Amino acid sequence: MRNMVKWFCLTIWGLITCCSSVLAQVDTVYFAVTMPHREQHKINVSMRFSATSRDYVDIRMPVWSPGYYQTLNYPEKVSDFAAQTAEGAALHWERLGQDGWRIFSDDMAEVTLRYTVLADRPFVATSYVDANRAFIKPAGVFMYIDGQLQRPARVSVTPPLPWPDIATGLDTVSGESAIFEAADFDILYDSPILIGELRALPPFEVGGAEHRFIGYGMSTDFDDAALMGDIRKIVREATTIIGEIPYAHYTFIGIGPGQGGIEQLNSTAISFTGEGLDGPGRLQTLSFIAHEYFHHYNVKRIRPIELGPFDYSRPNRTNLLWVAEGLTVYYENVLLHRAGLMTGQQVLDDWAAVIANLENNPGRFKQTLAASSWNTWEDGPFGKPGETISYYVKGPVIAMLLDIEIRHATANKRSLDDVMRKLYIDYYKDARRGFTEAEVQTVCEAIAGKPLDEIFDYIYTVKEIDYASYFAKAGLDVEFDTTQRKDGQPQLKVSIKPVANPDGPARRVRQGLLGQ
Repeated sequence: MRNMVKWFCLTIWGLITCCSSVLAQVDTVYFAVTMPHREQHKINVSMRFSATSRDYVDIRMPVWSPGYYQTLNYPEKVSDFAAQTAEGAALHWERLGQDGWRIFSDDMAEVTLRYTVLADRPFVATSYVDANRAFIKPAGVFMYIDGQLQRPARVSVTPPLPWPDIATGLDTVSGESAIFEAADFDILYDSPILIGELRALPPFEVGGAEHRFIGYGMSTDFDDAALMGDIRKIVREATTIIGEIPYAHYTFIGIGPGQGGIEQLNSTAISFTGEGLDGPGRLQTLSFIAHEYFHHYNVKRIRPIELGPFDYSRPNRTNLLWVAEGLTVYYENVLLHRAGLMTGQQVLDDWAAVIANLENNPGRFKQTLAASSWNTWEDGPFGKPGETISYYVKGPVIAMLLDIEIRHATANKRSLDDVMRKLYIDYYKDARRGFTEAEVQTVCEAIAGKPLDEIFDYIYTVKEIDYASYFAKAGLDVEFDTTQRKDGQPQLKVSIKPVANPDGPARRVRQGLLGQ
């Protein structure tokens, strides 16, 4: 009897496993990418999926991509759309608004779509293909079944010769080099793909995870090992702040000449050629890389509640980009300084430049920091000088104040690092969601052990910031001098210098911030 029960249980378990495997295959959406007309900036896509029992299925393409908070109208780049059954019979379809297609599947078991994407803009948020390489921004290339973003996806890439290399954060299918898989469409859309004759820099490990840097069109005139050594220091400092590495591998994807960078869960796509690394541009490049890398924590995992699950059909607005972007700007200098790549005075000079940028913009009297986040879809990430502000500018200023105040209130025993760690643990790991506006203030105040109403007022009002009182708590003196620009208009110049003999509390805060 015992053997019969055991046999029965094993049989049932086998059936469940088998059925689960079949269901997984049925649920998977399969994409195939070819580029026979790459000189015309065209990508050909086929999409195959199991149909539902309804008479039709709605297909959509995102109108934006996470990390770039602008409507990009990817659907307008689609042409030559066609739908058919597994047997090759044509299916009727109709356009559904600006971003959708309704396929009348007639209860077919499987549907295949074919379409062409025009990829003619060399930009980190858009796809681009030419005779030499292809950069695939998944949100602008791969459609999704409306309401079924949870489906797994597979992407098969057939790069035309002589393109031997592919760089992406996606996992490869076992035994395949050009077939990739994603557990759902959020991960698919979070994983750009670069194809071409690429150059790989020497990889390194931190915490057991491999970190790769692979790019197109990179100069050979810089020291590969030195650059990767500096990036390793940045990664090590970032992971020390949070206390764990939440990915198995990470890829820095250099897309060549272009504009900008965008973060992903286990990769970043950045404009990078390697030029200028032997001069003043090196620190700027390292800051850029540190910013995009730290984003895998701050915004991809430590995130405002509005930024996930995503609605790809419309702007996803939040008041909290001052946390997602502003605090990340602040941590650029933190990481470089702790890594020994930036001096304490360079940090202060950079802070002074950020403050001057804000104070020389009359838009600070017209728009709050929270509103700059909410309205970024219309105003752009850097705002409209004179009329609005940017969370990239006022956001790091708020981070400075928070870090100083927390350190001062706790005798330098706690800092903004503790805030980031608590947000990561409490909301990303434990609650498995983003945080609200009220929750981020509650966490900051819990770490500081006191109310922080004045600092948070600076987020929701246009009050003048009392820089002097905050920086004095860190043994720092802020000086404002008015000069004249070439056009005769007044311009504020800001400098921040250490006070010669600060009191004990201020000395501790400054030591914690700058090591001096």
